[in-house]
Amino acid sequence: RDVRGPNWPSMASLKAEVFGTEKDRVNCPFYFKIGACRHGERCSRAHNAPPNSTTVLFKNMYQSPLQQCRPGDPLPSADEVEDAFEDFYEDVLVELGKQGKVDYLHVCDNLAAHLCGNVYACFREEEAASGALAALNGRYYLGRPIVAELSPVTNFSEACCREFMETGRCSRGTMCNFLHLKMVGKRLYRELHGRERPSLYSRRGGGGGYQRGRRNRSRSPAGYREETDEERRAKIARWNRERREQKRREAEEAAVGGA
Repeated sequence: RDVRGPNWPSMASLKAEVFGTEKDRVNCPFYFKIGACRHGERCSRAHNAPPNSTTVLFKNMYQSPLQQCRPGDPLPSADEVEDAFEDFYEDVLVELGKQGKVDYLHVCDNLAAHLCGNVYACFREEEAASGALAALNGRYYLGRPIVAELSPVTNFSEACCREFMETGRCSRGTMCNFLHLKMVGKRLYRELHGRERPSLYSRRGGGGGYQRGRRNRSRSPAGYREETDEERRAKIARWNRERREQKRREAEEAAVGGA
């Protein structure tokens, strides 16, 4: 006797609820949230790169002048570090802009190997992201090869360290497994993006600490908004269907070719 009622959840809906969460025993939740995992290829869960995305991840692309110092070299000043970062930010944004509109460019300030120097370019259109991947992957920047891939990350409120966003500090330091974003100066941001920089946090009056800044939505790009969890999971499901269909076609072509 079937005891299931009309509101009994289907297997597909149950899978959708746990997809990309700690309950998902198949797909890595860290890769789903931040596009990187400290276990890398040794991870016991799957890292499924999407066939299409609006976000491109450039792995370990940014190198701070502090990281380039050899033993015995004088340390660069804070101004020198900031100038080098803004030069890097402008170089990358201008080059990526040749492929299409870049809504956001996020640079990691973490030191953990899987996050150090990671750059996330968030395009308005998937076609622009694919174009940037094809144009830059394998090229060189300051003598170092560019390693890029499409990323599943679209909602950076989940990818970023909440403690760092709310206080400007993190108890886990720079080895935190969530993103600590390095911010470009407001003037340069306005010149490059044509809008005010959305603040992650702002100083509290008299407290000396930090608190999360409220985004002025009227300054956001026209038509842009962050996806909800449901929308993002639906997009991942579409990517998976497209991947399965592509593999099926490749298998059929291989079978025809071998006949």
